[in-house]
Amino acid sequence: MKISPSKLISPRDINFLLYDWLDVEWLTDSPRYSHLTRNDFDSLLDLCLDLAQREFATHNRKSDENEPVFDGAGVTLIPEIKDSLLKFYESGIFASGMPLAVEGGQLPHTVYRACFAFFQAANISTAAYPMLSAANANLLLAHGSPEQISKYVLPIVSGAFFGTMCLSEPEAGSSLADVKTKAQLQSDDSYLITGNKMWISGGDHELSENIVHLVLARTPDAIAGVRGLSLFIVPKHLVNDDGSLGERNGVSLTGINHKMGYRGTVNTVLNFSQATGFLIGKENHGLEYMFHMMNEARIGVGTGAAAVGYSSYLQAADYASTRLQGRSPDQKDPESAPLAINEHSDVRRMLLASKSYVEGGLALSLYAAKCLDEKLISTDAQKSDRLGLLLDILTPILKGWTSKWSLVANDFAIQVHGGYGYTRDYQVEQLWRDNRLNPIHEGTDGIQAIDLLGRKVRMQDGAAFNELTDQISKTISRAVNRSVGARHLADDLAKVLEQLIDVSVLIDSQELLSERIADAWLYADAIGHVVIAWIWLEQFLASEDMVDVFGESKRATAQYFYTYELPNVTTWLNILNARHDLLLKVDSKIFLP
Repeated sequence: MKISPSKLISPRDINFLLYDWLDVEWLTDSPRYSHLTRNDFDSLLDLCLDLAQREFATHNRKSDENEPVFDGAGVTLIPEIKDSLLKFYESGIFASGMPLAVEGGQLPHTVYRACFAFFQAANISTAAYPMLSAANANLLLAHGSPEQISKYVLPIVSGAFFGTMCLSEPEAGSSLADVKTKAQLQSDDSYLITGNKMWISGGDHELSENIVHLVLARTPDAIAGVRGLSLFIVPKHLVNDDGSLGERNGVSLTGINHKMGYRGTVNTVLNFSQATGFLIGKENHGLEYMFHMMNEARIGVGTGAAAVGYSSYLQAADYASTRLQGRSPDQKDPESAPLAINEHSDVRRMLLASKSYVEGGLALSLYAAKCLDEKLISTDAQKSDRLGLLLDILTPILKGWTSKWSLVANDFAIQVHGGYGYTRDYQVEQLWRDNRLNPIHEGTDGIQAIDLLGRKVRMQDGAAFNELTDQISKTISRAVNRSVGARHLADDLAKVLEQLIDVSVLIDSQELLSERIADAWLYADAIGHVVIAWIWLEQFLASEDMVDVFGESKRATAQYFYTYELPNVTTWLNILNARHDLLLKVDSKIFLP
């Protein structure tokens, strides 16, 4: 990959993560990826960075200033969104990430995620359309019938169709047990879908010929709760047997939501009025199938959060290197030349913190993708199971931690710019608004924390948690045989990891679920920081022999995280260890005026 400056994501960092750390070239030794070479990876990475800068970044501000318009019949978006997506699909980038069986390039997930991160950094709202479409197609590949794959996945791969996920309703947001949308079986084995869906990103537009909605609904005799949900394909336009478009389906747009940021992604309220739907798999397994798309989307959101935070960090670092302001506290001569603000310790603190969050979050995302690639090529059933467990527990951490702490990097970028950061003269204020959505959609931070502590940590008698701590322990063991600096980091991580294990056991012993998850948010921060510390130790070891500025920057950032961030975990774990019940016992009346 060509190593040239970028204010989206550092190409040098991508190169380091893929090749110096994760060694993705090794994947090409497997039958699944044997048709590819490192040259293929590099060429695609170069193409993605160029296209992201040339086509996506150039309309990011315009789409923010000109949000979607609903005229009562349809949605109008700025033309640049469609133009850039057309070039994206024509370039073959989208197809490169799809399997060979559906005319894709079957690129390793690790490389595709790195490629797509450039587009997320350049324009997160335009990038959302292919991100959702890919997750939609992958769900259908996993659980759809051959006919459904032919009818809907192949057009998604080509860019003719886009995809959505329709879960939430006006009265059922995160509580999917309360979904009311109905599905009535017809004599031809189709279903009539009736209900309303809310917060549907990409729910209506003219960017593609058709939109494939995946809709959670409930059949008449279904049991209450999430176990009674089924999943249906409900296209905007029906598709004939020969692949041509048929009549407009009973799906109508009733309104759009006006957002703080992320404005180029139209967000809709949809009405399904006896719309024709087609069952995916079996009845009452809808949420199980939908989690395939939800988990992919959650990883995509986490990566996107890191990407947007990364861009804001690079812009702040560039500004801080050229903005002259103030002098050294030890300099008494008022006539002396002012310093670039990156010479001031507080600005350095904010830059190092931001760098540790966004580079750590991006590295975690690529590590998770590498786990998926290894699982797909593994011929060892036990190893495959362990990788699956690791992915299960990393997913809520990746989504929750990265979306929360990358937003802090956005906040610091504004602060580094000072008053200018609060104006539209610089892009960092928009990037903050765009990234503010990521801790909310696809399951809020609170939902991720509850899923993590209430389910993932305990699943299979703690098997996923044990696999995670085993992997961290292996890195610690490697580090103690390396340099003095590596050993110091390893010792610090080992101590905190032991605390985390002890507190996790204590929490698991609580009888009531409400007690176990009362402080799930704090546990999520604690385990997230431990995981990112592990990822930074991995990067420290991978960069230890590098004598250039880049290698120095990796090691310095790792040391920052261990010096200033990791000690917070002990404080958080001490609070969790005390098992306070304040959040359970406090009277809700205190929140009233």
